[in-house]
Amino acid sequence: MKMKKYNAPSIAEAMKLIRADLGDDAVILNSKVVVDKKFFGLVKKKSFEVVAGIDKVEAKPAFPPLQDLQLLKPIVQVPASTSVKETEQKVLKKASLEEDSAITNELKKEIADLKSIMQSLHRQSIQSKYPDELLHFIDYLKQQELNEELITQISDELFVHIEEIDSIDFEKFQAATERVLERKLRDVEIGGVSYDKKYINVLGPTGVGKTTTIAKMAARAVLEKKKKVGFITTDTYRIAAIEQLKTYAGLLQVPIEIVYSAEDYKAAIEKFAHLDLVFIDTAGRNYKEAKYITDLQQLIKFGDNVQTFLVLSLTSKEQDLDVIIKQFEQIHVEKFIFTKLDETNSIGTMFNLMIKYKKGLAYYTNGQEVPEDIEEPSLEKMFELFFRGEIT
Repeated sequence: MKMKKYNAPSIAEAMKLIRADLGDDAVILNSKVVVDKKFFGLVKKKSFEVVAGIDKVEAKPAFPPLQDLQLLKPIVQVPASTSVKETEQKVLKKASLEEDSAITNELKKEIADLKSIMQSLHRQSIQSKYPDELLHFIDYLKQQELNEELITQISDELFVHIEEIDSIDFEKFQAATERVLERKLRDVEIGGVSYDKKYINVLGPTGVGKTTTIAKMAARAVLEKKKKVGFITTDTYRIAAIEQLKTYAGLLQVPIEIVYSAEDYKAAIEKFAHLDLVFIDTAGRNYKEAKYITDLQQLIKFGDNVQTFLVLSLTSKEQDLDVIIKQFEQIHVEKFIFTKLDETNSIGTMFNLMIKYKKGLAYYTNGQEVPEDIEEPSLEKMFELFFRGEIT
């Protein structure tokens, strides 16, 4: 391992030096605060000493030395009529295949071991970069399942701008976190249905509470905004979903159309021409499979007069949500709706996905009651949710 020591006025500056010198694969091995003091212990200057390192894997030769190939000849069965040249070619080919196979398996094992070590060092690097006084705040960010990049940026924001380590408290930690998240979400639109587009497409995988969420949105439009509303459902795979939406339509006294084909969809659109808003409930499918996205595009028109929301559950694993979101990249999804907030204690995933995909947030839901258990968000409300836990 190649190791090198760096001195910089801030952690952020040290990271820039390390990346420029050793690259993105460098590992932080140790860090500490270096303080020059005046008389009576007054702080004069604070700097940071960071030790970083990088591993280099030496490439192994693709073939063994030529003299070693002679030892492999006896294991090749060669007919008596075979020429010396042909025999040598067969030996070389067999030796090459065996050696390549051995090298491949060995390299795979070494790479897997190296990845495991690097992941372990990376987890430890955050703790080694910052003083103990910050660690319980950093642990809170991890408990909220905020991603590592955001945790590092928030920790740097807090660490670099404080005068004294001992002065850190929850209020300063919260302020630093909000500053970083506000910057990241600066260009992301937050808020519910705009009411300037007639058709509201609501997409999402099975089991996220999509139909109930549509009913909550429609109820608000009818009761609060006095809008004329209708339902279109394309979820003909589940009878229960159709009956559920019919029940909500009956309670709200609004029309509903069931669509089985593109022709049915066109007829429903024409029938609802007089309405202010039309909520479209799409089929809940396993959208990890691209064919269901294609089926959706063939059935529904995604035009200028359409607002499209993607419903995701906060109880799902973020890596699974990543797959679903990427499948919907060919459809213009304006905002997310996150459900099942009441079933989780961490909402970092909500921030991670909004920042990663630069998508806004329309609503989050926190129960099954219609229309009560749905909230139109603001940054202030989201921060309140994020900091509702306890710092241990």
